[in-house]
Amino acid sequence: MAVTIKDVASRAKVSTSAVSRTFTKGASVSEKMRRKVEKAAKELGYTPNILARSLTTRRTKLIGLVSNNFDNPLFLQVFDLFTRGLQSRGLRPLLVNLTSEADPQNSLKMLQQYSVDGVILTTSELPVAFSQAFKKAGIPIVNAFARLSEAPDVHSVSIDDRHCGSMVAKLLIENGYKNVAFLGGPENATVTQDRLAGFLEETARHKGIRVNHSFAGTHSFEAGRNEMLRLMKRPTAEAYFCGDDVLAIGAISAIRSRNLRVPDDIGIVGLDDMEMAAWENINLTTIRQPIKRIVEATIELIVTMLEDPDREPESRLFPCETVERGTLKRLR
Repeated sequence: MAVTIKDVASRAKVSTSAVSRTFTKGASVSEKMRRKVEKAAKELGYTPNILARSLTTRRTKLIGLVSNNFDNPLFLQVFDLFTRGLQSRGLRPLLVNLTSEADPQNSLKMLQQYSVDGVILTTSELPVAFSQAFKKAGIPIVNAFARLSEAPDVHSVSIDDRHCGSMVAKLLIENGYKNVAFLGGPENATVTQDRLAGFLEETARHKGIRVNHSFAGTHSFEAGRNEMLRLMKRPTAEAYFCGDDVLAIGAISAIRSRNLRVPDDIGIVGLDDMEMAAWENINLTTIRQPIKRIVEATIELIVTMLEDPDREPESRLFPCETVERGTLKRLR
């Protein structure tokens, strides 16, 4: 049987309210009473029931960590950073998978059932209606890895995906590539649209550059591999900017399965710089997202919003950097 607050009160010969105050941060209790209660609790092996306490404080300290990017290994790193960061601040992450969810109201109802104190959306692929639903319900919400907005409706932390597309185009052109292509994720995803837009805008500034683009069904290894296999049924570009590292690794697998070489036959660039991108058998040239800084800024915002839910929404933007490895070559 679990030790209860009544057991501790009986052992310490005090009231249950005295025990409750002892384990409630900021509550008034004398030092003598505190020592007596803590001694009894230690002897009985008592641990305060945080969920039960939330009925009194009306704060569960639960933070909904919501995503639909579970195909992407990068988010193992993202979730690790988020869960450790939230827990270090006395908050408890509740991981929610919205991969097959299309109705924002269903998501809102589910998280309301858990009485979460706040929500972090860790994806740029869910429609704006999802974050709006939480905001209208009065739940503090922060969008991490969100689409860049100059006038955000909710707090957001992001990179400039359009600029990243431009960065890759410049890199390819500087290396002498003249026939280039974009292999993106789902066509309707904002992250795909923005990275492609930046890529096309930059290539359009240079004469003699041939550009094509295509899309994979999801941001997954299989989708990247299958799309590259399809593309190789006809003459290919000299180099491909893949929408993220997972697609890029899938594309590399497809190229090698046809006994072609990267970068000698086809160059590949990714985006994210997840851990496996640096593995010796992959050695992917990519654009690095400052994942740790994005996570830290997101947690800082959600913690601030718990104290000030009406804080004016802001958009925090972090720069990316090029990481050159072995999947591109210099043609001149």
